[in-house]
Amino acid sequence: MQSRQTILNLDRVTAVLNRKKILDNVSLSIQQGEIVGIIGPSGQGKTTLLKTILMLLQPQSGSVNVFDVEITRCSEEDMKWVREQWGVMFQNGALFSSLTVLENIMFPIIENRVGLSEPLMQKIALFKIALVGLEKETGLKYPAELSGGMGKCVALARALALDPKLLFLDEPTAGLDPKSADDFDDLILRLHKDLGITVLIVTHDLDTLWRVPDRVVFIAEGKILAVCPMEELMHEKNPLIQDYLSGPRGQQQRRTARGG
Repeated sequence: MQSRQTILNLDRVTAVLNRKKILDNVSLSIQQGEIVGIIGPSGQGKTTLLKTILMLLQPQSGSVNVFDVEITRCSEEDMKWVREQWGVMFQNGALFSSLTVLENIMFPIIENRVGLSEPLMQKIALFKIALVGLEKETGLKYPAELSGGMGKCVALARALALDPKLLFLDEPTAGLDPKSADDFDDLILRLHKDLGITVLIVTHDLDTLWRVPDRVVFIAEGKILAVCPMEELMHEKNPLIQDYLSGPRGQQQRRTARGG
């Protein structure tokens, strides 16, 4: 079988925040078309890993290569191009409260697709609304008028606005009830199948980690301790992994599905 292209590669990345080493010599490769989950205890590297990949935090050492561009040492022009190739859905949605759903989704199009007519940008935004399973009329609503699940879908639609090849999801099911979380997982799997998009998910949701990713990265104390399918992770002997997965929630996931 032909190997897939590596589209994201971290090589011996160390990151420091407030004089504390948060990532310690981390290396990771993600292949085109994969869905990869990031799991681990709170405050031990997951969010910092995402921020470092997105260049929201400059690593102290090491390199981050995305789409064959070493973004730790590239020009502003190259960095702008790379950012147009990825989409980001932040944990809180980060929607502009003063803009309608349609205007929120149009925002990255306006910023990055200079020269497109407003009717065309609206058409693209409406297509993204439909893509995530929402009705056309949702475009007229404001974020405060949306349910939790709808808000997540709108944030996802905005992340997809520029047709990214790589999608980052930060705690996408946080705050959702079990049914809405299941629906969102199904949406990610459908979009992955239909669009062939590569997805990186940072999450605490063990149900999502069982259902969605091809591989799971376990990070603790600033180090990657395992990279494997979720089933294999359950049999890892590292005590930090076992402690994380052997609590009540971890044991529950061995026996039943979300909400069961």
